[in-house]
Amino acid sequence: MQQTYNSSRLFIASCLALLVTSLTFAIRAKIEGVFSSDYGLTGEEIGWAFGPAFWGFTIAMFVGGLVIDVLKTRTIVWMAFFSHLIGLILLLTAKDKTMLFISNVFIGFGNGSVEAACNPLVATIYPNTKTKMLNRFHVWFPGGIVTGGVLAWLLMTQMGLSWQVLTSLLFIPLALYGYLFFGQVIPETERVATGVSFKDMLRNVGAPFTIMALVSFMILVASVPSVTIDFNSSITYIGLAVIVGIIIVEARVMNKISLLFPLMLFGMFLTASTELGTNQWINALLEGAGIDPMIILVVVTGIMAVGRYFAGPLIHRLNPAGVLLGSAVFSVIGLYLLSISEGAGMTMASAVLFAIGICYFWPTMLGFVAEYIPKSGALGLSIMGGAGMVATSMVLPIMGRSIDEAGAQMTLRYMAVLPVILVVIFTFLVLYMRNRKAH
Repeated sequence: MQQTYNSSRLFIASCLALLVTSLTFAIRAKIEGVFSSDYGLTGEEIGWAFGPAFWGFTIAMFVGGLVIDVLKTRTIVWMAFFSHLIGLILLLTAKDKTMLFISNVFIGFGNGSVEAACNPLVATIYPNTKTKMLNRFHVWFPGGIVTGGVLAWLLMTQMGLSWQVLTSLLFIPLALYGYLFFGQVIPETERVATGVSFKDMLRNVGAPFTIMALVSFMILVASVPSVTIDFNSSITYIGLAVIVGIIIVEARVMNKISLLFPLMLFGMFLTASTELGTNQWINALLEGAGIDPMIILVVVTGIMAVGRYFAGPLIHRLNPAGVLLGSAVFSVIGLYLLSISEGAGMTMASAVLFAIGICYFWPTMLGFVAEYIPKSGALGLSIMGGAGMVATSMVLPIMGRSIDEAGAQMTLRYMAVLPVILVVIFTFLVLYMRNRKAH
């Protein structure tokens, strides 16, 4: 006899788990300045120490996506809880780049486990409104950054309290989501419920083994400072061309399936870097804007939260591909204007345009895969989210070095190139989906 489950309680618990994840992002954006001024770390060192929060996230999502149907969603949820608990305790004791690095390993693993468990869980308990409910679930990512940004401004800027006080507040939503998940019946993932085999799930990822090897190499580059990629070398681009060729062969020849998933994966590299890379460095990028960067972060993420909550009608009208194309266009405009903005008013207006751009990126990318490549299962969603995070972990030290050497405004201009590429990708995606629908 099939056990019933409490959809509302599971959804609220999932949202609180994502709230903990997002609060860690807001806190990192604030304490970046503390570790620079009080502990003497350079921008590149801070970017390296923050990296595990992203590639640890990726490892957890990949492992979770592969084993969730064996270990069950419940196990992945508790892995998230205890990783968060250990990571936050270690963060409170961090005073150098090594301890900051180690704490972010656990925090990143906890954050990734939340996404590995909760993305397929939300898609399973709301099978008829996947993209809408995934957008509502991901309200709590910008929502948490708004909350964290306000708390950071209030406690540290206004009240002069230490960053450890701010960090300690994360134990409240951590305890709440642990309580709400405790003792609950959690359903099988949609892949298991619909009878899609593990082998077929792998096949629908397109080129699973090449993709996993590629992301593993990206984790190595992000975590070992001595391993670098020279983007001024022709060897780098020859290597990229070889990787693309291998993916095409594995997907089209071996698996005999479309390249839609690999295309979305590449898009995820760029959408996540555009959104998360910029937001994580917002303190350094906009410190001369004439307004507290944390206030700008609150406004940006507040717009994202509202937009995601009311995403349903927009997605219905434009479809996910159209929403992604519009998002890329606004992101280009927003980043370019931020790179030339002078004064609080123009900076805030540019930030609003940027917020509109990045608002729907993450949940709509996941929703697109859940709706149009459903047989990729929990693994597909985990690879998408994990790839986005590891791309961000690679871009953070690059941005840190650029800020140190070229300055904030030039770094923003460099970052605007990423959504320009996305405009091309999503234009193709819109045309492809129209052709697919016509057939």
